[in-house]
Amino acid sequence: MNVKTVGSFLVPFLVAAVVALTPSLSPGADPAHSARHGQLHLRKECSQFTGLPGSFCTFTSSNLEQLKVGSRIYYDQAPGVPDGVLDSNVILDAGNGNRAIGRCTLDLVTNYGLCTFSDGIGDFAGFDARVDVFCPGTGVVCTWDGPYKFSPKLPR
Repeated sequence: MNVKTVGSFLVPFLVAAVVALTPSLSPGADPAHSARHGQLHLRKECSQFTGLPGSFCTFTSSNLEQLKVGSRIYYDQAPGVPDGVLDSNVILDAGNGNRAIGRCTLDLVTNYGLCTFSDGIGDFAGFDARVDVFCPGTGVVCTWDGPYKFSPKLPR
């Protein structure tokens, strides 16, 4: 066989191989990549929240792999400043050094609020989220819903 014949024989196989591999190389087809953004649906209970700085609530359900049930959110400020509002820096602590930093504001009259997260460490490096908070009734059980994403980790 000469080189021209071998080349024309291999070209269809090479094209087929490239076409077969292309979907696995595209960002949308990679399961790890597609899990890097989505909608959060969380539930937390606050029976151990004392209102003092450093008190916390515990997540009882989560659709985010990095945020396991039992993870906590710690509040840096006490509610009531300004009057009728919880407005606090927060630390989302999923254990083993996996933490995100953010801020939560909750209207203590309507029980509606907002939490935003801008980064983290460990599994939460590059984490961004903006979630609507609702704490019906006594405010002991709250739901969080909203978009999240993980940006690529920046070199250090």
